[in-house]
Amino acid sequence: MYPAPPVTRVVAVTGLHCTVPPVIAAVVVTHSAPAGMLERCLGALERAGGIDLTVVVDNGDGEPVDADVVVIRTANRGYGAAANEGIAHARSLGATTVALLNDDVVVRPGWIEPLLDELAAPYVGAAQPALVELGTDPPLVNSLGVVLGPDGAGNDVGRGLAYDAAPPCDLELFTGGAVAVTPAFVDATGGFDERYFLYYEDVDLALRGAALGWRYRLVPAARVDHAGSATTTSDAGRTRYLQERNRLWVSVRFGDPGTIRRALWLSLRRLRHRPRRLHARALAGGLAAAPRLVLERRRSGRASA
Repeated sequence: MYPAPPVTRVVAVTGLHCTVPPVIAAVVVTHSAPAGMLERCLGALERAGGIDLTVVVDNGDGEPVDADVVVIRTANRGYGAAANEGIAHARSLGATTVALLNDDVVVRPGWIEPLLDELAAPYVGAAQPALVELGTDPPLVNSLGVVLGPDGAGNDVGRGLAYDAAPPCDLELFTGGAVAVTPAFVDATGGFDERYFLYYEDVDLALRGAALGWRYRLVPAARVDHAGSATTTSDAGRTRYLQERNRLWVSVRFGDPGTIRRALWLSLRRLRHRPRRLHARALAGGLAAAPRLVLERRRSGRASA
């Protein structure tokens, strides 16, 4: 289990109003967002309505927040840690459902209600809206969930296709960029594994939850526009390292023998290409965690047997 840590510091709490259950909360994680991005995200949340409480977890440079929200400023321990902290704090304030959002999304009016409808079904732990590329006309899909390739690489489902508000359907893996979760799902899984720091932590959480019998739903009618990795591209080397290392972590922890072999072979082939030192570090980081991941895999298998 990976329990959500307690909130360490709350530096700005403004405008909270009393509500009665259910309390629908939005948790927005931000880190060194470009000027105006967080403001745009929060403004869209306010205009769309349907949210009783908004919590901003800022693990970056402390951008001023003028909106009527709860603000938590914390050290940068990664996306999963920030999400866990925000979800835990929202629940401490009475949240019965939490929608987790990146700071580079813009919600559309009516986005939250269809997600809540799907979460009311038994054993549904998460519901994801359709992520649509911001500013495309006609609108193009950014993500309808995540699928793992034969080498363990995660890819966005439907990327580049024309957006269609189709009926809800089952979803294998959700993206952490925009997803609503239930407290019961968070309690059962322990939330995000903070060791990933960034990338594949959502895949890991979805796979752990599925092993426990949780279901996920895609709700295309719930539309959220997405700018796409606008705050994570400033350090390309760090991004590539985490993507490669964490791909190996997920493959070893959850993949079948063929997937593990192909994942390792891809990492070995990448040693022939620049930046070779970075690829070597990612491979070493993946292999170093293999004993722990295999042990966790065996334990979870025994627990679910």
